[in-house]
Amino acid sequence: MHKILSAKELQQKIALAEAAKASAALKAHAAAEKEKQEMLDHLMRPSGLSDDQVIEKASVVVNRAVENGLTSVQVFRFPHTICSDNGRAINQAEPGWEKTLTGIPKEIYEFWKRQLQPRGYQIRYEVIDYPGGMPGDIGIFLSWG
Repeated sequence: MHKILSAKELQQKIALAEAAKASAALKAHAAAEKEKQEMLDHLMRPSGLSDDQVIEKASVVVNRAVENGLTSVQVFRFPHTICSDNGRAINQAEPGWEKTLTGIPKEIYEFWKRQLQPRGYQIRYEVIDYPGGMPGDIGIFLSWG
């Protein structure tokens, strides 16, 4: 035999279901924030790769771009928050912008300076998206032509 719930009982049941949904959403948000913070922490630490390992990875990317007729390629993308000034100097193309780099983006710049610039490669860091009108991610572009 089925029981018909009162309006008050239905409202309580709906409230419990909504609370469960809200709790699940909060847990998902917390997990996403933790994952984002772990990624940022990883990007701010040195990669631990040797120049030879980086050259091997870079040559694959560059050769693929050349085979597709390109003279430049985006080699990395990172959040503006990794820069000591949140990407302001890069966005304004200010002299000395490279001094604001930290972690892996700084490591890439130093590798370029040591290994690729002497071979004629150029490097460019630029803001590549503007969520809500504010600088977002920064792309690192390598070019050779």
